[in-house]
Amino acid sequence: MTGPVLEETSSAARTPDDRARLRRQRRAASIAEAASAGWKVWLTKIVLLGLVDAFAVYGILLLAFRGEWLVPLIIAAITVLVNVVYLVPGLLPAKYLTPGFLFLAIFQVFLIIYTVFISFTNYGSGHNSTKEDAVNALLLQSQQRVEDSPAYPVTILEQGNEFFFLTTDADSSELVVGGAEQPLEPVDGATATGVPGYNTLALGDILANQKAIAALAVPISDDLNDGYLRTTDGSTAYLFTSTLAWDPAADTMTDTTTGVVYSDIGTGAFTAEDGTEMLPGWQVVVGFDNYVRAFTQESIRDPFVYVLIWTLVFAVLSVATTFALGLFLAITFNDPRMKSRKYYRIAMILPYAFPGFLSALVWAGMFNQDFGIINEWFFGGAQIPWLSDPLLAKIAILLVNLWMGFPYMFLVCTGAIQSIPDDIQEAGRVDGASAWGVFRHIKFPLLLVSVAPLLISSFAFNFNNFVLIYMLTNGGPRFPDAPIPVGQTDILISMVYKVAFVGGQRDMGLAAAFSILIFLIVGVISYVTFRRTKALEELN
Repeated sequence: MTGPVLEETSSAARTPDDRARLRRQRRAASIAEAASAGWKVWLTKIVLLGLVDAFAVYGILLLAFRGEWLVPLIIAAITVLVNVVYLVPGLLPAKYLTPGFLFLAIFQVFLIIYTVFISFTNYGSGHNSTKEDAVNALLLQSQQRVEDSPAYPVTILEQGNEFFFLTTDADSSELVVGGAEQPLEPVDGATATGVPGYNTLALGDILANQKAIAALAVPISDDLNDGYLRTTDGSTAYLFTSTLAWDPAADTMTDTTTGVVYSDIGTGAFTAEDGTEMLPGWQVVVGFDNYVRAFTQESIRDPFVYVLIWTLVFAVLSVATTFALGLFLAITFNDPRMKSRKYYRIAMILPYAFPGFLSALVWAGMFNQDFGIINEWFFGGAQIPWLSDPLLAKIAILLVNLWMGFPYMFLVCTGAIQSIPDDIQEAGRVDGASAWGVFRHIKFPLLLVSVAPLLISSFAFNFNNFVLIYMLTNGGPRFPDAPIPVGQTDILISMVYKVAFVGGQRDMGLAAAFSILIFLIVGVISYVTFRRTKALEELN
């Protein structure tokens, strides 16, 4: 009787002993519940947690060896939290919510935060590494062999899939070892034929790795201006020095052939007084520069505005046309007087059964100007430039998207229409409403309440319908004067792809800024539309 009595007693009337006894009872019940699950459940739980912990420890050690600490600390905290949630009895809601929360954090929240960070940097071609790497790359790419350089006899060593030179120091005549990131320095136990801990390559191994060995440049000292040793045959190396002089104290890079001094002015590259940049540079935070460029730099702003307007038009027309056709077919094939309706419905959803990229490729062939079926069969062999004319390419995209999208709307509208009670429609007919009146004032408002969220999701999908644009027109025809490879049928998502991954100058920072703008535009439109949908639902 103690349990029921305690449960019925108000919390204010319980004594400390009663509350402690109630806590013990609940803990015992939780333990009993967990034990009743059986040893197999516990064994499975321990094995899965062991795998999670093993991957976490591996990732923490790997990142720690690279000198990173923030991410390992986050991984460690999350791993501890996961172990606590699944090992402590009780916490049942947390056990179900934790996987979803982790996937949400990794695949959504982290990606958004990282994209925002990249949008505030100059990350892209020529600015994708650190300043130290940029200095090394500049000195390496401007090397020239020193005239009358002495010949250094070298032995090629290998350790951890990296190659090293074993040679004799010109000043001290002692054996030294160096690699691409390790200046020449003495090593204990070195002999003319090898070094403990290193593999000495035979002639066959040298020939098999000739390209990598020929590209190897070993600095002769910590001061990179002293030069590098390089070899072409794997047996003799020569001294190379750069035509650039790096001054760490002044933070400048000087071209010794012209005397021009390049300084670090905070833009992520050594820059001369006339504004000429020396690439590669390095990644730096540039604030809102990418967003400012998107709206103020005319050569970027004009294509961006054009693409933004076309994206909105494409998304709206895609939703409107597919919904209109899908609704028409749903009403038509829902009429009980039509025979063999199920076969017609199967035929209507066939376009939805094929992968989108395959359908787009097939339609691209059908729209071919010279050999396409559409020109041959429907226009008597006329060479209509469906995919190269800006207006016709847009029409072709809308037609193909209508073909690919109406089956989805047909299925949705069919289900929504069949869910409307017949007595509501009968009541409208009794009141004297015509068939059109019943549809307009009863069916369509109820239908719209049901499918409005799906229309919003369809708008968001078409706003980012990358596959159709890429496979059908690849965004063409291209704007001739735009500095970014953007075409007149590109939508924002395909433009972002081209800015980030197409062309000689890939601007990840600008692409990330465009991505954030897309996120904000879709978010605002979805929010406003959902508010209107809620108002419509309350009205009905």
